[in-house]
Amino acid sequence: MSKPNVVIFFTDQQRWDSTGVHGNPLGLTPNFDRVAKSGTHCFYTYTCQPVCGPARASLQTGRYATEVGVHTNGPALPEDSKNLGHHFSQAGYHTGYIGKWHLSEGTKGPVPPADRRGYQYWLASNTLEFTSDSYRTTMYDNEGQPVTLPGYRADALADAGIRYIDDHRDEPFFLMMSFIEPHFQNHRDDYPAPLGYEQAYTGRWTPPDLAELGGSSARQLGGYWGMCKRLDEAFGRVLDALISLGIEDNTIVAFTSDHGCHFKTRNDEYKRSCHDSSTRIPLAITGGEFTSGGEIRDLVSLIDLPPTLLDAAGIDVPGEMQGHSLLPIVRRESAERPDDIFMQISESQCGRAIRLGRWKYAVKSANPDDRYAASADQYVEDCLYDLYADPYELDNRIGYDTLDEVTAKLRERLQARIREIEGREAEIIPAPSVKSWQRYDANDKPFEQWRM
Repeated sequence: MSKPNVVIFFTDQQRWDSTGVHGNPLGLTPNFDRVAKSGTHCFYTYTCQPVCGPARASLQTGRYATEVGVHTNGPALPEDSKNLGHHFSQAGYHTGYIGKWHLSEGTKGPVPPADRRGYQYWLASNTLEFTSDSYRTTMYDNEGQPVTLPGYRADALADAGIRYIDDHRDEPFFLMMSFIEPHFQNHRDDYPAPLGYEQAYTGRWTPPDLAELGGSSARQLGGYWGMCKRLDEAFGRVLDALISLGIEDNTIVAFTSDHGCHFKTRNDEYKRSCHDSSTRIPLAITGGEFTSGGEIRDLVSLIDLPPTLLDAAGIDVPGEMQGHSLLPIVRRESAERPDDIFMQISESQCGRAIRLGRWKYAVKSANPDDRYAASADQYVEDCLYDLYADPYELDNRIGYDTLDEVTAKLRERLQARIREIEGREAEIIPAPSVKSWQRYDANDKPFEQWRM
């Protein structure tokens, strides 16, 4: 068989529970759900950095944001870093990039050729949210010239991707389609769905964390769901194009996102927190060995996707990549891989988080002024969640004396991961102790102490 084509359908700020296979009852994602059921669905997938630029740097390089040198929005990929465009083009693929880049310094629109990092076909904008709106899409071509595309923005990008696929169907190609939906529109701070879509989903269903914490969800969730719906329709059209061209069986397609959205419930914006609403993302892959791969319940990181796609295309995975290919799991083979998820957080705080089994544990720099720092020498404990009992992270149990043993193990594991990934030592200051919960009678006198 010839080399498989590879397509990444990459959305921006999409929560995992926007999908039907994760319990959303609104029917927003029938195409994603179909791929998840007939292909390979990574049920527990997390970003490695809940910020646009750093997450994209990790996806392009297979390395954590601090190791690439792009731990905040703004910096360009270093000149000596190799990304997916390089690896696929050097393996004989034609490479194309369409949509949002967010990895070039000092520009909102056209990306200099030196910053395109191995992509041969280019139709993109560095920060698409600043050069477009819902019905006004402007990107820049290989010559840096503006190209205005008709239609709703997600449709415009999908159309461009379908044209690329049609033009390159007779040669192996690697295409990254980087959408801005369902990210908020910056200059308006809202979620501009296609006309009529916001009204269709306003007041319908609210995830439990947003129902309790509110934030901006009451006025914005309908538009957000509408954007997710149109994205899925665009995804379906890309899949239809592959079928119509007769190349669906030899094309690997991965659908995922850079991070989630918590609607200003965890800090004063939409992301940059350790919570699942900010860090947990959808991931389904189809084509090649991923067809009928089933549901994977192992913890998966966005940083695992680059080595997975290279491995699936028969390309040697570079030793500097810090993620792990998922193919051994898909093949039901034994695989040496971490049993946790490690996450770096910046801009809202300089933080680190780990998901291990049922537990989510997070720390932040002891110095609040470190929010834009790459790392800290000293962290303080910030969050501990039992995701089995509290899946929407509404009860922070950090410092509970009944969980001292659990916390100590997570503290040691996080320090070990920082040492392994970042090559540095980090002190973690324990949170103040919280005594065992007490129950009270009608006169507010304790009558029973109980331990978790």
